[in-house]
Amino acid sequence: MTSPLKLADDQMCLGCGGKNPRGLKLQFTIDESHQRIHSEWTPAKEHQGYADVVHGGMIGLVLDELMGNLLWKQGRPSVTAEMSVRFVKPAHVGHPLRCEAWISSHQGRITHAEAVARNAAGAVVAEAK
Repeated sequence: MTSPLKLADDQMCLGCGGKNPRGLKLQFTIDESHQRIHSEWTPAKEHQGYADVVHGGMIGLVLDELMGNLLWKQGRPSVTAEMSVRFVKPAHVGHPLRCEAWISSHQGRITHAEAVARNAAGAVVAEAK
């Protein structure tokens, strides 16, 4: 028999951990009335894949972080069981991304969340579920 996973925050999270010297140190704004979470992130050169184009895995990490943190801040710590990311257009190093996540549905113990990353012009660069 397996014991339940115990989730604790030691501030070393790659996405939001304040003590992680290599982390992104994402900061979040909660919109309680709409049950959404927002964050802005400006990718640096070390976050690229091709020259000056942000690595898709980094964008996926940020979107996953938002979806997970929304649940954490609602008092429902969770882990990602499955995630899909659709990359719509390139994001560029040094250009800020505004990211947002929300809960789309609950089915028993499973929560479905969605997230989007937009560039400064408001165009979607990636969507995650």
